[in-house]
Amino acid sequence: MEWMVIEKSLEEELHLEATVREIRACEDLEKVRGLCVALTRQAWHQTKLLKQAVGHIAELDSGGMSAS
Repeated sequence: MEWMVIEKSLEEELHLEATVREIRACEDLEKVRGLCVALTRQAWHQTKLLKQAVGHIAELDSGGMSAS
């Protein structure tokens, strides 16, 4: 499953690092809580979506469905 290996550009890596540093520097507890809530909801949604997508791909690979 080589297609599941994440490749990121230097620009993406630097943007991620800048975002992480901004979060670490934040001293506003309510902002941090809000961010945690939003990220938890997003992670849950993305996990469900990814499981469905991988299941669908597995069905297509096994010949269970015809490609449209």
